[in-house]
Amino acid sequence: MQPNESHAVREDKLATEFLANERTFLAWVRTSIAVISLGFVVAKFGLWLRELATHFDSQAETPSTGSSSYIGVTMMMFGGLLAILAARRYHTVNLAIERGNVSADRGLVLLVTGVVTLLSLAMTAYLLFSAH
Repeated sequence: MQPNESHAVREDKLATEFLANERTFLAWVRTSIAVISLGFVVAKFGLWLRELATHFDSQAETPSTGSSSYIGVTMMMFGGLLAILAARRYHTVNLAIERGNVSADRGLVLLVTGVVTLLSLAMTAYLLFSAH
């Protein structure tokens, strides 16, 4: 199937299409929750390391939390945006099913891939530069 090519939905397959769309939406919601949760962990990781350092040596200079809080907050915001985009996509696909035509849309997949790649590069750079 070509990216913008639409296919007619048979009347006896409507329920299947609606349920498949709902399962896909719920998978996107689970993904957004995972991204939000991981962002929270990343944001708090720097703070935890800082508290751990002061716990073992109260006279030591407390290290900054670095970029982990910024990266974590970015991940949390992206997770929230992902939930909104998933709801929009769910609604769009439902309307297409009701009209009897569905087509593939790779935009959300490309967006998620791009943002996750950028966040992973940011985390990798942060770890490499903070190790020295």
